[in-house]
Amino acid sequence: MNDIQCEVLVVGAGPAGSAAAHRAAVAGRDVLLLDMQDFPRDKTCGDGLTPRAVHALEALGAGDLVAPAAGRPEIRGLKLHGFGGSVTAPWPDHPEFPARGTAVARTDLDNALVDLAVASGARRLTAKAVDVETDLVAGARRVRAVRLADGSAVHCRYLVLAEGVRSGLARTLGLQWLRGLVHGVAARSYCPSPHSDEPWIHSHLELRDADGVAQPGYGWIFPLGADGEHGPAVNLGCGALSTSRRPAKVNVRRLLASYAAQCEEEWGLGAPTHVASALLPMGGAVTRVSGVNWAAVGDTAALVNPLNGEGIDYALESGVDLVDMLAAADGTSDGLRYIWPEHLRARYGDAFSLARRAATLLTMPGLLSAVGPLGMRGPVADGLMGSAARLMGNLVTPEDRDLTARLWLGAGRLSSAHDRFWHAESRPLFGA
Repeated sequence: MNDIQCEVLVVGAGPAGSAAAHRAAVAGRDVLLLDMQDFPRDKTCGDGLTPRAVHALEALGAGDLVAPAAGRPEIRGLKLHGFGGSVTAPWPDHPEFPARGTAVARTDLDNALVDLAVASGARRLTAKAVDVETDLVAGARRVRAVRLADGSAVHCRYLVLAEGVRSGLARTLGLQWLRGLVHGVAARSYCPSPHSDEPWIHSHLELRDADGVAQPGYGWIFPLGADGEHGPAVNLGCGALSTSRRPAKVNVRRLLASYAAQCEEEWGLGAPTHVASALLPMGGAVTRVSGVNWAAVGDTAALVNPLNGEGIDYALESGVDLVDMLAAADGTSDGLRYIWPEHLRARYGDAFSLARRAATLLTMPGLLSAVGPLGMRGPVADGLMGSAARLMGNLVTPEDRDLTARLWLGAGRLSSAHDRFWHAESRPLFGA
């Protein structure tokens, strides 16, 4: 192959990368979308799309993909189970986000978003990126090209890193995952079910193994409708929170099998298929997310909610936001180096800091078992879990002024201040 020239090179064609490529193409930039796999391809994920993710897809021009007319289930909110109780928590009314979510298998979602980017004018290349070439220009280190496995190179003006959590290019450029902060381990499967059109996400906050012993994790069931990649099915999975000090001592694949067996009769489940597991950095727990002419988006920048593992909404938003900042980067010698991490701090920093702190508490042995019954039973359960559903759905924005939002945003600011002044040695905050 001959070397390739482009203005914007996007490495990774998941939701973040495809959103960035689509936005760049619509803006008239010469963009190349690079991924090492042919599409359609699978991706380990819960497949759930919150109202915030639905809004992001609609803003991107992909609303048809998640419309009920496309055979997607219209999910009204969460049903939370555990500790002797069950709570139904509908999505709240919000001035920006619709009061509906859905679920789409990542095989379908990612392929549709790649097609959208290509239809908008992005070029598409299947190849493996293995290294970056940099130059020192006016005292600043810039990416000149990305080297491919076949020995050729893609020369670019801007590089967008959307490879996911194990991005080799990001590590080469200095991005580091802070393993001491909370992260997730999870497994998912697809199970045939006659209840694939159930209008609620089900989450089990109390999981027990085949012997009835409580396990440090949670389970989920996302109805996928009848018309997707896997036919009438649900995405059934389980996850656990972990830190280097308190690692999750659970085999998530084994726990998934036990969880599926416990739900088999109620949901009419067929045997779990496509079982896959993943490790997931969360809450912006990375350093150095940008340089002069490169930046990380989506999972590569750990844009994942530590309270629920959701990251598709942040992936779509960050891909669009980064491209929209290229005009500002064009006019400064520092480019993206400072304005991108500052944008991520302003948009997500406070909420991520507080969510990391709350999730870290949940890794303490016995804490969830002690406080779980308070939230799942009694007169305050519905109100408390309704607020929890809003937080778990990423449905609080800085513009919101209601009591739940004010409390959450205020606590987030205090948490971020604590990070800055008392934990500088482990400060993530998307630092340069």
